[in-house]
Amino acid sequence: MEVVVHKTYEEMSRAAAHLVADVLNTKPNAVLGMATGSTPLGLYQVLVRMHREEGLDFSQVTTFNLDEYVGLGPKHEQSYHHFMHDNFFKHVNIAPSNIYIPSGTTSNYRAFCEWYEQRIKQCGGIDVQILGIGSDGHIAFNEPGSSLSSRTRLKTLARSTIEDNSRFFKHADEVPIYAITMGVGTILEARTLVLLGCGANKASAVAAMIEGPVTAMITASALQLHPSSMVFLDETAASNLKMRDYYDWVLKMKPGAPQV
Repeated sequence: MEVVVHKTYEEMSRAAAHLVADVLNTKPNAVLGMATGSTPLGLYQVLVRMHREEGLDFSQVTTFNLDEYVGLGPKHEQSYHHFMHDNFFKHVNIAPSNIYIPSGTTSNYRAFCEWYEQRIKQCGGIDVQILGIGSDGHIAFNEPGSSLSSRTRLKTLARSTIEDNSRFFKHADEVPIYAITMGVGTILEARTLVLLGCGANKASAVAAMIEGPVTAMITASALQLHPSSMVFLDETAASNLKMRDYYDWVLKMKPGAPQV
């Protein structure tokens, strides 16, 4: 796991976006795993700017989103379909047929989840999976206690997640209780993981993810098991890291490291 700390959210977002852009410039038909929420918005805004101003091409890209609320249709303003279209897809030249987001209104959730897993494999697997982290250390909707080998499935949301997400809804009782989510095992199969964390409210979860034990109680800690995981943080999210000086030293020394 490589930990990169930037002074601001904007710097963190730019750095993560340039990593994604480098992958697309090397592999134009890359498969991207997408995350929603406020944290990756800056990354998406930078990618949109790079598309408009620098010609970053998404025409051959395929995307798979991590999750979706159960019961919300694609046009619901709090659905992740709506979030992705409004904040990213409508601003770049990605083919609608190459966009995959879990269905929150399917009539057969088990069959849909199995199909979603198979479709990821049919597309060659995910090259870069973008992730955020919940205040309790979860990734996607893999709440504390989720199996670290879990696959795409229906998941009951924790009370803390419902409370955290209630700020996006007019009333707290409107927040869905269930979601379809990629599993931890599904996420770990991506070739590269890019997790973004910002804000003081994420500092404890970030420290547990990076420096604590690998545990199902902090599902983001599974990134410790991945051979190519990048964690981009702002100063406040990194404030509880005990080995912060070492992470900064590694980054400083990286340009002179022997090539492997």
